[in-house]
Amino acid sequence: MAYIISSLLLALLGSVLCMDPFSYDQSLTSECFTEPPQSSVKTGEGFKELKINENVVESVDLEEGNIYSISAWVKLRNENQRKVGMALKGKNGRNVYGGEVMAKKGCWSLLKGGITADFTGHLDIIFEIDGLATAEISVQNVRLQGFNKTQWRLQQDQVIEKIRKNKVRFQMIFQNESALKGSVISIEQIKPSFLLGCAMNYRILESDSYREWFVSRFRLTSFTNEMKWYTNEAVRGLENYSLADLMMSTAEENKILVKGHTVLWDDKTWQPNWVKKITDPEDLKNVTINRINSVMKRYKGRVIGWDVMNENVHFSYFEDMLGKNASAIFYSLASKLDPDIPLFLNEFNTIEYAKDGNGSPVKVKKKMEEIVSYSGNMKIKGGIGAQGHFAPKQPNLVYMRSALDTLGSLGFPVWLTEVDMAKCPDQVRYMEDILREAYSHPAVEGIIIYAGPEVSGFSKLTLADKDFNNTETGDLIDKLLQEWKQEPAEIPIKNHEHNDGEEGQIIRFSPEISLLHGHYTVTVTNPSMNTLSTSFSLEVTKEMGHHQEVQLVINA
Repeated sequence: MAYIISSLLLALLGSVLCMDPFSYDQSLTSECFTEPPQSSVKTGEGFKELKINENVVESVDLEEGNIYSISAWVKLRNENQRKVGMALKGKNGRNVYGGEVMAKKGCWSLLKGGITADFTGHLDIIFEIDGLATAEISVQNVRLQGFNKTQWRLQQDQVIEKIRKNKVRFQMIFQNESALKGSVISIEQIKPSFLLGCAMNYRILESDSYREWFVSRFRLTSFTNEMKWYTNEAVRGLENYSLADLMMSTAEENKILVKGHTVLWDDKTWQPNWVKKITDPEDLKNVTINRINSVMKRYKGRVIGWDVMNENVHFSYFEDMLGKNASAIFYSLASKLDPDIPLFLNEFNTIEYAKDGNGSPVKVKKKMEEIVSYSGNMKIKGGIGAQGHFAPKQPNLVYMRSALDTLGSLGFPVWLTEVDMAKCPDQVRYMEDILREAYSHPAVEGIIIYAGPEVSGFSKLTLADKDFNNTETGDLIDKLLQEWKQEPAEIPIKNHEHNDGEEGQIIRFSPEISLLHGHYTVTVTNPSMNTLSTSFSLEVTKEMGHHQEVQLVINA
């Protein structure tokens, strides 16, 4: 049998949709317009054009449990560039940070955000800049769209069909009628493109049950502390990778991908004790370069990405000691050592805690832009890691979406890297909200939860008890792992669209099937013909186009 794979390339999200403030598209073609574009969003139930007076929208009505997307076009009057934020404030002291954008002078930028309402009542929407009067901002076209949870979930599911799946149809060319009758196409996913992974720690080396529990579920991981500098070189010059090596072997033996965490950490608190005592910048530079070379060369070809610099938006130890371009220089070295994998900037409070201005999406984006714009770094394969340590309360899903929009606008892969939440009565429901929001965003290419069974010591997000029976949160993760993997499918060939080919060939088209992106084994069999059983590999990716056609020639 011969086969040909072709694709019908269609735009995933049109250029008009890019202007929709409530869309999932993270990549606005331009961030600044001479005039504020008109939104393509359709008016209807839940949609409102809001009246603004001196950059304040007064008394917006909210209903508990609903989700409200809010957008506005903003520009600066005098400052060249500043972050503009959207705050939702109530008379009872309630203050919710709804979103942000890096605005500029002389052109309009789209600010997206909003609130997941945990109360029924009124809030004012205020657009503001830290340290400047609100009069310095021009605001137009303020819009609000309300959704109940069912509508929000439906929208997510619709987008998942566009960004995580292709519609695949098989064209079968048979040489004779007997081969056609009764033939069946069987499709089995071997490897999904999108992975929901889980962190692991050294305790997996001490417990067969922990290891069996882990490898039966996950195909993606990162280590908690075992690849960090303070673990690998507690004493200067005495490197020890024994734990990381054993954990890497465990992962490889079980076909689990490993994301490297972390080459460096920009918080002085978490340097090896002997590094903290270094006062000579030249000495610090030399030992740091040795560290980068040591860990990256050791695991080259064995990790799928690296957190090169951890938390260097919140902290600046290396910049303070070695100069403002320290991070950019280290990324340059890392890229030369392993140019084929994404090099991540990993931060906390970026999607989960809006009130922390230090880790805001705008600042994380700006930091990565500084790194890749440094001389010689333009071709670096960057990545954004959003840790996702959520507070034990209703997450603000619309803020999370707008944050992912900002992070994704760089065009680099975005991963949620350490997702957890302290225990609370609604932990399962909140975690499902978070994970589904991430999965349904086009910028997000992977998720790693910071969790495990009780024996692993993950006390916030515990997935199984001491006997390895699932907790309710564990049941949730198992459900999502199953849901985000394509179930095996069979497609009968008979009674479908057909036409006659040349020289007596019989051509049939299978019904269209929606397949999650990933690698598949496709097998064509005919129970009445022992000689007709053949298999081939098929890759379904977004690059193939949303509609993918596969041609099969059956010579039996």
